[in-house]
Amino acid sequence: MNKEKLRIFLCGVAVGLVLLLLCGSALAASTTRQLTAIYNNIKIYVDGELISPKDVNGKPTEPFIIEGSTYLPVRAVAEALGKPVDWDGPNQSVYIGTKPQIIPQQPQQSLQPLDIGTAKIAIITNDVTQNEEEYRSAQELVTKYGSDKIIHKTWPVKFPEEKEQMIRLLQQIADDKDVKALIINQAVQWTLAALDELLETRNDIFIALVFPHEDPMDVAKRADLILLWDELNMGLTMAQQTKKLGAKTFVHLSFPRHLSHDLISARYGMIKDSCEKLGIDFVNYVVPDPISDIGIVSARQVMLEEVPKLVAQYGKDTAFFCTNCNLQIPLIKAVVDSGAIYPQPCCPSPLHGFPLALGLISSENGWYSEESVFDKFGSVEKVNAEISRILKAKGVSGRVSNWPAPPSMVSTNAAAEYAFKWIKGEVPKQGIDKAALAQCIKGYAGVNATLRDYDDVDGHFPNWQLFLLDYIIYGE
Repeated sequence: MNKEKLRIFLCGVAVGLVLLLLCGSALAASTTRQLTAIYNNIKIYVDGELISPKDVNGKPTEPFIIEGSTYLPVRAVAEALGKPVDWDGPNQSVYIGTKPQIIPQQPQQSLQPLDIGTAKIAIITNDVTQNEEEYRSAQELVTKYGSDKIIHKTWPVKFPEEKEQMIRLLQQIADDKDVKALIINQAVQWTLAALDELLETRNDIFIALVFPHEDPMDVAKRADLILLWDELNMGLTMAQQTKKLGAKTFVHLSFPRHLSHDLISARYGMIKDSCEKLGIDFVNYVVPDPISDIGIVSARQVMLEEVPKLVAQYGKDTAFFCTNCNLQIPLIKAVVDSGAIYPQPCCPSPLHGFPLALGLISSENGWYSEESVFDKFGSVEKVNAEISRILKAKGVSGRVSNWPAPPSMVSTNAAAEYAFKWIKGEVPKQGIDKAALAQCIKGYAGVNATLRDYDDVDGHFPNWQLFLLDYIIYGE
């Protein structure tokens, strides 16, 4: 069936069916028109088979023609194609198959004043379907300061294939002379090529990049500020946090593919050495690789089965950390149910693993949900409060900790606040005022931040700041 020719006629609140015209008229959302419908015994075939369309109550419905266009009952056709149908009254929309993620309109709030004249900050993030945390972090700033001060744009979804489109986007930003700062989260492939075009005409823009994907030396040459969370030294702070939670044993869960990565291997060594210095027994436990032949589902099931055995072996004062994102949900479930200790997810964030593991959002299979935790709770602070409430009810207060906010959201907000200071002349035009940046991070995350310059074999990069956050402990 040619989808371009399939016209869907929706009217009122009837889900997935064409309302029969009453007195020759059809109602639209905001207008009323008199229309003449022609019924001509139109038949519908799907893949060669004749279907008998019925409405939601099982009553026969008949296609008709209005002004040369044929209108079909959407529920009957969609279900014949094996697609579910749902009606969204508030948004006046019908969904066939997978529902899109709709960002609800937030209540109007009083904007915070900014003494920066006509200056603006442009923020580029990934699309909400690619990384909701990044997208939401920019939208928070739009809500806080207004769309006349914060310009939010998104990279094309298929950015590896859209170099020219990325360049055009930055050229458009460069053309707006009021834009005095640009924040990109994430600085994906082709970001530097696009920045080169911008820098040909603008050398007066403060440029901040988050999570750059390209060569570190090339990135450092183009940006005033680069932000990334300090995964390596997180090994030390995690061990210290584990001690604070009362752990006597630390179980490191991973597999050979992950441990072959230099960063993960170096962090593993740091955790092990730190645990030994702190008097914590360190255990390396190999778990199945989710992308191996065993698959994600089976790997998760193994986690659910093995963690209680390890708790029985080493005791409840055992902390568990896993290097793989796909295994965080079953790990959190098993640790909480066993009364053990969980210092943090592999990516320290309240939104990583916790919402599904603790049932904050709905899920048909326990592993995946189309429901947005942002839509349900509205803020990360409310998510943290709900996590604390649930863990307290489960009797594990003081045994689970985390960073208070996702690193990506912290980075966007901190970079924007620092950019405002740069525009107003409150921080140096060259170099990074670490104390001011740490305060910008704390202003969003609510806890202290530790910063260090990035070093690698290519050199020392003082404009590239790696950060760590202090932990929060749930239920305290």
